[in-house]
Amino acid sequence: MNFIIRVGINAVALWVAALVVPGVDLAEEQNDWTAKVVTVVLVALLFGLVNAVIKPVVSFFSFPFVILTLGLFTFVVNAFMLQITEWIGDAIGLSFGIDEFFWDAVLAAVVITLVSWVLSVLLPDD
Repeated sequence: MNFIIRVGINAVALWVAALVVPGVDLAEEQNDWTAKVVTVVLVALLFGLVNAVIKPVVSFFSFPFVILTLGLFTFVVNAFMLQITEWIGDAIGLSFGIDEFFWDAVLAAVVITLVSWVLSVLLPDD
C-alpha cells in the first residue's frame, strides 16, 4: 500500500510540475484522458525506479557538493534524475520531455520536491 501511495505522490508531483514549469511536457501527445493518466503513472513509476536505483550512487558521489552548497546541490541531483527519466522514457515511448536542463529541470525538481513533501505530510505513511 505504501508503494502505491508513493507512486501516486510522484504522479501528482510530476503532473503539477508539468503544469507549473513551461519547459516540462508530460502526456502532451495523448488526446484521451485515460491515456494521459496512464502516461503520468508510468512516468511516475519510472521516476521512482530511477530514484531508487541511480540516485543513491549519484548522491554518494555528489556529497561534497551538497555539503559545500548547504544542500542546494540536491536540486541539481533531482534535476539529473528527471533528465535520466526523460531519456529512458523517450527510449520506451513515453510522452515526457524537458526542454532545458538548468532552468526547466531544476525548477521542476524544486516543484516536485515541494509537492511531494506537502503530500507526504498530508497523507499517512501506513
